[in-house]
Amino acid sequence: MSDTESFPRPRRRKGSGAVTLRDVAKLAGVAPITASRALNTPNQVSGEVLERVTQAVRSTGYVPNLLAGALSSMRSRMVGVAVPTIAGLVFLETVQSLTETLFQAGYQVLLGQTGYDNAREDAWLDAMIGRRPDGLVLTGTSHSPQTRLRLRAAGVPVVETWDQSDDPIDMLVGFSHVEVGRTVAEFLVNKGYRRLAGVAGSDERAQRRFVAFQEKAHELGVPAVPIAEMATPTTLGSGRRGLAELLAREPGIDAVFCSSDSLAVGVMLEAQARGLRIPQDLAVVGFGDLAMAADMSPSLTTVRVDGTAIGRQAARFIIERAEGRADPAASKLVDVGYELIARDST
Repeated sequence: MSDTESFPRPRRRKGSGAVTLRDVAKLAGVAPITASRALNTPNQVSGEVLERVTQAVRSTGYVPNLLAGALSSMRSRMVGVAVPTIAGLVFLETVQSLTETLFQAGYQVLLGQTGYDNAREDAWLDAMIGRRPDGLVLTGTSHSPQTRLRLRAAGVPVVETWDQSDDPIDMLVGFSHVEVGRTVAEFLVNKGYRRLAGVAGSDERAQRRFVAFQEKAHELGVPAVPIAEMATPTTLGSGRRGLAELLAREPGIDAVFCSSDSLAVGVMLEAQARGLRIPQDLAVVGFGDLAMAADMSPSLTTVRVDGTAIGRQAARFIIERAEGRADPAASKLVDVGYELIARDST
């Protein structure tokens, strides 16, 4: 006999017609409170009772009222996650590992797209905070003063990611964009390049990388470093336009640092269309180490950030805080670092 045939279907009640926990309990032959325990704390009931309740749920299609459960337990089992764009492949590893780690611990993720815009982030938080999530994960540390104040007052665990700060809202998992910019400048100068340039997205984190890139290049004796700023989210086309703009301003540039791998690929396409050889005529460095970076011809030199580690640690922070297992003495700031991966494009 199949699970759906194990019990007769209950009569629908007048009104919403929804199957209730009382219906499930009746079919399973247990009290409603026992059915509730089987669903919420299965270790408190016998295996035989758990099996009967599980079959009743399958038979009826019952969906628990999570809102009612959250009101009674003050736990929503929901975590809000905000990313600038779902089209940004650089954030994909973080979202995947974060979602998987939370799921294994019994939490679900509600994903929001904030578009590199503090006003949109504020609106998303308006919708989230009132629902009392068990945690919030944000991308970056650049937030409006109102957001910082509200999040610190809300009492909800907050993890900022993909950045570094001396004054985090709560917990932080990321790396230094300033150090990335300095590292790339030093790498290119050490390789013998002297006419550096950049194609950068307009978001605040990319801008910090490129200010540091320019400053380090200046320290190393390189003249002014031109930057072509492209509106975020950036694309291959943005990279092509960025290089065209740079060459119109400074025809002799010999190396370009890009704020994303997609921009870097666009720069390489534009360079090749103009008959420029990579890296003999123009070196190119990206950011993100997307899967395509190693398989291109020539392969792309880029900066690798461990997005999986960021997502996993952010999830652990939320779970430990939500379940009262956080160590007060443990650091709430984790620097995952980064790695410059040299390939054929330099």
